[in-house]
Amino acid sequence: MTSRPRRAVCPGSYDPVTNGHLDVVARAAALHDEVVVTVLHNPAKAGTFSVAERVAFVERGLAAAGVRNARVEAFSGRLLVDVCREVGADVVVKGLRGATDFAYELPMALMNRHLTGVETLFLPGAAEFEHVSSSLVKEVVRYGGDVTGLVPDEVRDALVARLRADG
Repeated sequence: MTSRPRRAVCPGSYDPVTNGHLDVVARAAALHDEVVVTVLHNPAKAGTFSVAERVAFVERGLAAAGVRNARVEAFSGRLLVDVCREVGADVVVKGLRGATDFAYELPMALMNRHLTGVETLFLPGAAEFEHVSSSLVKEVVRYGGDVTGLVPDEVRDALVARLRADG
């Protein structure tokens, strides 16, 4: 008797990916047979990085972390539950930094379960990344701060090149 692989989705915009994101994906990968990191984007909004750049940053970050059972795919213009159905995932994994994240994520988790039965697994973020968000990292870089250790080095370098050149 063969069972279907346990597949999870880790959704986000990943603009940019942080070490906190990579930590959550790595921990989700330890709990599931496969993790699909879904780079969700709105084509009407310009991100700091293109979708292709985001996908590449996540792929290289996961490879550097030794995560072998994850793949990265981009999606737009659809519900997360439809993405889960398309990739064959039964669970969404979300990292939480604190109570504010939980308050934001809980209604979405409940709606996703209402729509299709897909469950959401909340993983507490690593303490060293509790204060890290993509938007905060971009703001710090924009004003000359150092985000070393909060994002992969290549992401830090790309942020510096892009945001300080624009400022």
